[in-house]
Amino acid sequence: MEVKEMALPSINPFASDYIKSKMNIRDFFHYDLAEVNVYNRRIQELKEKRFQREELSNTIAQYMNRFGMSEAVRDHIEALKDPDSTVVIGGQQAGLLSGPLYTIHKIISIIKLAEKQSVELGKKVIPVFWIAGEDHDLQEVNHVFALKGDHYEKITYPYHQKTKTMVSDTPLIETEASAWIQEIFRSFGETAYTKDLIVSLKQKISSSFSLTDFFVSIINDWFKEYGLLLVDAADPRLRKLESSYFEAMIEHHSEITSAVLEQQSFLSIQGYKKTIEMEANSANLFYYDKEVKNRILLHFNKDSSVFSDKAHKLEFSYKELLEMAKIHPERLSNNVVTRPLMQEMLFPVLAFIAGPGEISYWAELKKAFELFDMKMPPIVARLNMTFVERQIEKELHELDLDLYEVLTKGTEEAEKRFLISEKDESLELLFYQMKGQLNNHHKMFSQAALVHDRGLEPLLKKNADFINEQLDFIYGKIIDSMRQKHRHILDSFKNVANHLYPEASLQERIVNIYYYLNKYGDTFIDDLMKLELEFNNQHKIIYI
Repeated sequence: MEVKEMALPSINPFASDYIKSKMNIRDFFHYDLAEVNVYNRRIQELKEKRFQREELSNTIAQYMNRFGMSEAVRDHIEALKDPDSTVVIGGQQAGLLSGPLYTIHKIISIIKLAEKQSVELGKKVIPVFWIAGEDHDLQEVNHVFALKGDHYEKITYPYHQKTKTMVSDTPLIETEASAWIQEIFRSFGETAYTKDLIVSLKQKISSSFSLTDFFVSIINDWFKEYGLLLVDAADPRLRKLESSYFEAMIEHHSEITSAVLEQQSFLSIQGYKKTIEMEANSANLFYYDKEVKNRILLHFNKDSSVFSDKAHKLEFSYKELLEMAKIHPERLSNNVVTRPLMQEMLFPVLAFIAGPGEISYWAELKKAFELFDMKMPPIVARLNMTFVERQIEKELHELDLDLYEVLTKGTEEAEKRFLISEKDESLELLFYQMKGQLNNHHKMFSQAALVHDRGLEPLLKKNADFINEQLDFIYGKIIDSMRQKHRHILDSFKNVANHLYPEASLQERIVNIYYYLNKYGDTFIDDLMKLELEFNNQHKIIYI
């Protein structure tokens, strides 16, 4: 593997301005990465905070134990108890087969930054991946895009979700999941690695109770030797540690909402759009009905002083909700506003690894953090990568394609330029001359005919349209013949787009890592981890 770098524009204006320091960072965040010794300052401030280190360490150990712990994982679990240790953390939903590539990019970012800061600070910095198992949006995680023919298709795990069930409560049914995996690998094509990969995945399916279990089994296998700690936000044992934090969020729910709305207003004044959609009466917590497996967003009714769903079919008083936080915290979960707060209450976070969207919505939470006398950690943009296979590199060269243009616009414009260059201009000129002359003669003929009979007008118009359709049809056939003549080249344009800019999007948002594992073997991730990847906000072009 070889790494080159390229500056690509971000589709998220706020994240782009943050990365390029085109704003007053302190208006939105508590730390500016451009400042000298920012991590040393963060460590000193973390020392003033108290964390449930022993309990957190034991909880993670209990959770990870059944997935198999490496020595590196055990070492990091034990190191978490040390008051001098910190973590680099980031998170994502539990996507099937690990989800799109950006999940892998984020995990690599977490591990790489933790390793880098461990060396530079001379202290233990632990990589932690926070799995959003409490999330109920199954449509976000239940599929993989696979290339079929000349386009990508969404291959969806066939499970019907009747209620807003947490992903960590969504069952993985062995027969359906196994058939689903077979379909995906058929789209990849059989290689020397296919059989072993499928066998390994089927073993994981048979030992997984939920979609989250399946995700953790995969990720743990790939990254346990790097000491990655995995945390499921839906783990009931973790919920017990969060009990008092839920209480604080309930007690200050209205202040949290007001703080976010105030910061959003400030963002708007600065010319940025808000990311978080919320209502003025939002409680920013979910209630989870374990019996029917339904996750319900709570709102607060000032008139009746109760927390309820929108339809008011479910209601809790302040006292009842606080009691729930104490005795049954597993029935509560965070939304997009309170999840970052909970993360900071639980972990001594040295840095948070964020995608572009996360950078935007964290900027709306500054005042909410301050409500709890907390500072946001340094926000570090995750590494962005595009894999370029040798065959694709060859096609780029043969087609004289600019990689920057492909990664920002795709290949459509380049393909149009090619077709224009191959067009027979004399034939095209003759076609438009003939069409113009025929239309003129038909118009004169029609005018003469209408003198004799005005009732012929609809028929004459229909006849003119028919003639034009036939002319366009035959010219279209000529164009099709030209395209067929250059089919091999046009297929190359499409192939490049499918691998580098699929569905008019960056590769990381569509392609799954198993495409590469199936082609290059299960050492692919270890080979990635050996690369020197700098946090310099440059897009990594990785030639494989």
